[in-house]
Amino acid sequence: MDSLLTAGGLLSVAAITPGPNNLVVLRAAGHAGVRGALPAIAGIVCGGLLLFAVTALGAGAVFAAHPPLQRWTGAVGALYLAWLGVSLCIAGIAPRHAAATSAALPAGTLGLIGFQFLNPKSWVIVLTVLAAMPATGLRDYLPLAGLFVLIPILCLLLWAALGAWLARWLVRPAVRHGVDVVMGVLLVACALLLLIEP
Repeated sequence: MDSLLTAGGLLSVAAITPGPNNLVVLRAAGHAGVRGALPAIAGIVCGGLLLFAVTALGAGAVFAAHPPLQRWTGAVGALYLAWLGVSLCIAGIAPRHAAATSAALPAGTLGLIGFQFLNPKSWVIVLTVLAAMPATGLRDYLPLAGLFVLIPILCLLLWAALGAWLARWLVRPAVRHGVDVVMGVLLVACALLLLIEP
């Protein structure tokens, strides 16, 4: 039970702190409200659960046996996040490119399921939680799977509520472009932090 509480605490802290998933949900809710962010939340939660299953079934062992593979996967994911951040900055600075940039951002349930496999923070969360609570069989993984559904849903709904609250100011083009720039900078900062972490 103590290890489950530890895993839940780790997952809660990781899910509520700013990161790529939270910024995507914040932006989606800012554009379309909490209801409009639900497909993004569903994609992130389903993708996180799928990533958890894949890792529990052996990807974690592969990374442990081949540390360079884990570093390369993290580096590719961080570079992708940096590209998304730069794209958002460009959309905020040069609004005429915003439509092309929005099409490049991960969107919809399926896009965000796949995005979890490129998101270094998602890998770090899954690997850390699995290390905190080693499981020996399916019965041990079920409570963890429940945590990987419940905690991210609650945290992402809070971020969606924040995005919906900000929506009243985002109707002004200058504010919306400024928020895109700030969110782009935050994504680039997340990517850089993930690249420099050992």
